Amino acid sequence: MPEVLTYTFMQRALMASVLIGTVSAVIGVYVVLRGLAFIGAGIAHASFGGVALGFLLGINPVLAAVVFCLATAWGIAWTSRRAEVREDTAIGIFFAATMALGILSIGLMRDYNVDLFGYLFGSVLAVTQADLWVSLGLGVGVLLIVGLFFKELLFIIFDPEMAQVSGLPAGTLYILLLSLVALTIVLSIKVVGIILVSALIVIPAAAAYQLTEDFRGMMLLAVVIGNLSAIVGLCLSYGLDTASGATMVLTATTLFILSALLSPRRRARRV
Repeated sequence: MPEVLTYTFMQRALMASVLIGTVSAVIGVYVVLRGLAFIGAGIAHASFGGVALGFLLGINPVLAAVVFCLATAWGIAWTSRRAEVREDTAIGIFFAATMALGILSIGLMRDYNVDLFGYLFGSVLAVTQADLWVSLGLGVGVLLIVGLFFKELLFIIFDPEMAQVSGLPAGTLYILLLSLVALTIVLSIKVVGIILVSALIVIPAAAAYQLTEDFRGMMLLAVVIGNLSAIVGLCLSYGLDTASGATMVLTATTLFILSALLSPRRRARRV
């Protein structure tokens, strides 16, 4: 494997995998503790509509995905709060509408587009220098915002009502959190694909949750598990000639199972 790392495409793939593993794990902790896994899946599939429309209109598909994912996140938040419908109902509405728009866009394309399906299923070995810079910009931006609003975001995921009473803009912070989830999804779709991107956000954080109850410790463990899943999955996919995104997710799932078996919570229940 070391000689493979001399290739530029493999170096880019490794850097992209580490970046995605880190950012996804950090945001995943908030997603898991706040119970937003279904929202993550809904926003991830919304990116399909943005990418497909981007290819149809001849604009940057990543930029189109950013706009679509953010619009979907804000739409879910607004609909669930103002239209008096349950949050899962709002997710279902936007999930279906954006997927339908993506399918409609594909139908309007005159030519078969291989790149579009690369976004669907992931293509980490095809990550370009430009893709890497875009991912780096989005990733650093997400991490900086998390650092700036660390305590506030922590407050609203554990006790949003008390946060509101304390004078914090809980609604705005909730929308900010959904926006961070949306941006994390966009920077990850090139690596693991639209279909699997929500798994890389949820699974490392869920695995870390099995091993510790300390929030900072959980975030650190999630980052370690996320990076381990990304790096080991990338190496295995290259050696076994398998799909990189799927291999990363299955590696993360294996680590989750091991974490669940070794979980102090599980041992405590048995006692």
